[in-house]
Amino acid sequence: MYVPLCRCYDCTVFRHGFNKSYWFRLVRVRISYYYSIRNKYRFCLDLFRRKHLFILLSSLLIAILASGCGSARNAGKETRDQLIRYNVCAEPETLDPAKANGMPEGTIILQLFDGLTRYDENQEIKPAIAESWQISTDGLIYTFKLRDAKWGNGEPIKAQDFVFSWLRVLAPETASEYAYQLFYVKGAEDYNSGKGKKEDVAIKAIDDKTLQVTLEKPTPQFLGLTAFYTLFPVYEKSVQDNDNWFTDPAKYIGNGPFKMVSWEHNQKIVLEKNPNYWDAAKVRLNKLEIYLIDSVDTGFNMFKTGQLDFQEEVPVQEITAMRESKELQIAPDTSIYFYRFNVTRKPFDDVRVRKALAMAIDRKQLTDNVLMAGEKPAFAFVPFGFKDEGGKDFRQTSGNLFEENLTEAKKLLAEAGYPEGKGFPKAAILFNTSENHMKIAEAIQQMWKKNLGIEVSLESTEWQVYMDREESGDYDIARAAWTPDYLDPMSFIDLFVTDGGNNYTGWGKAAYDALVDEANSTSDQKIRMEAMRKAEMILMDEMPVMPIYFYTNANLIKESAKKVIVPPFGVFADFKYAYVE
Repeated sequence: MYVPLCRCYDCTVFRHGFNKSYWFRLVRVRISYYYSIRNKYRFCLDLFRRKHLFILLSSLLIAILASGCGSARNAGKETRDQLIRYNVCAEPETLDPAKANGMPEGTIILQLFDGLTRYDENQEIKPAIAESWQISTDGLIYTFKLRDAKWGNGEPIKAQDFVFSWLRVLAPETASEYAYQLFYVKGAEDYNSGKGKKEDVAIKAIDDKTLQVTLEKPTPQFLGLTAFYTLFPVYEKSVQDNDNWFTDPAKYIGNGPFKMVSWEHNQKIVLEKNPNYWDAAKVRLNKLEIYLIDSVDTGFNMFKTGQLDFQEEVPVQEITAMRESKELQIAPDTSIYFYRFNVTRKPFDDVRVRKALAMAIDRKQLTDNVLMAGEKPAFAFVPFGFKDEGGKDFRQTSGNLFEENLTEAKKLLAEAGYPEGKGFPKAAILFNTSENHMKIAEAIQQMWKKNLGIEVSLESTEWQVYMDREESGDYDIARAAWTPDYLDPMSFIDLFVTDGGNNYTGWGKAAYDALVDEANSTSDQKIRMEAMRKAEMILMDEMPVMPIYFYTNANLIKESAKKVIVPPFGVFADFKYAYVE
């Protein structure tokens, strides 16, 4: 009987027993089948391995490429997006720090240069090119230690660069209108006036990294002045090669957050990040395009259509419509809008005429119905926002220094020989091209006609022509504005010293000059402030300038543009810390 070797009834042994030939054939077939299966397995395993290797490598390659492309896309996005387009509203007259005098010029220069100090994001004075400084106990000697900073071309900045630049500002042939900001330095005023020698000016380079400055008298605001553009250093080789060096981007070598790469006159100036800037790590913008469009309406339309990220001025007729928009930013300011009188021309040589005109306009009507951005009527010259000796607001403690009074205005005009405006000579209000300036001038023109019976014409000119005419005294009445160069009332008071660099009125008074000198001769804040109060009272009693309103900062800024610093003092926007989100 067949006894199975296993319990599987389908087993070969059970079915075939121990037939020898069968088993030899079976073994050959099985061996053959085994090798066939083994080879197939190996092939499949090899294929499997190769397939997975291919998939792995492909995935790796795709990941690398995706990562690379992503980086490229991000880099491209970073490069493309870290751009702000800003309208400064005028073609600059000059970009030479020694000769500049205006908002467009100052704003652009601030992006291209650093001084010994610079205001930070919180509007506090901080070290810039000067890493540190020491002030002598008598307040007269300032010793600045310079950091290892470089010019835009990679050359080191040395103390001698400041000596050269400051002496250049003071040189009579430079004709810098802001030279008086250095008159605090011993020997500076005499050199500028031709009475002294350059060698006697107390600005010295002790070594490459040490600058020493000796003042005539203690000057509490001096550190703040070193952050002002007139005191910025310029690259000596560029200046010596060509008087118009500042018009050629290739020769325009600064030391600030950005460098100039192109200037299309009356169109735009393009700046790029300066890789040699000592604080480049904090500069996040790759490019800054500064447009020079003097039409506020055109600038507004460019902003609304996405062609600008920052518009410096807002058309007054658009304020109400934009008031709820997050893009409209209205902030306090420490600046004044006023009219200058040319006191060398009749009838403005008569103080009664000047005071009559000042008393006969309704400032609140202007601020509420024409401007509409929170401006305050001005009845003195120094704005709100400056501390007095007790830490209180200088303007609040000094109060208003004149008032609007139509009855008194008519009386003064009649006493001057122009009863009800009869016989009043032809006169014009000069202003630089701007829809806002036009609207203000038109409103004042109508008020004077209605209230006093006098007629004046309006003259609108481009920025450079306006500046030239104002500086040369070629005007009757000229619109003007002033923003402080440093945080002290003196930045407004010293404007009107006799023959001062920014006094275009032709007015001067010895008593006023003496009070300014008294305020500048002491570090006692009580004496300083009292002298400035008395000086301002003289200014408003003589009225060579007519205050109209104290500014607010009304700007249009895209929500994506972050940390554009528009300080409450001054109108010089700072893009050092700006970025696009």
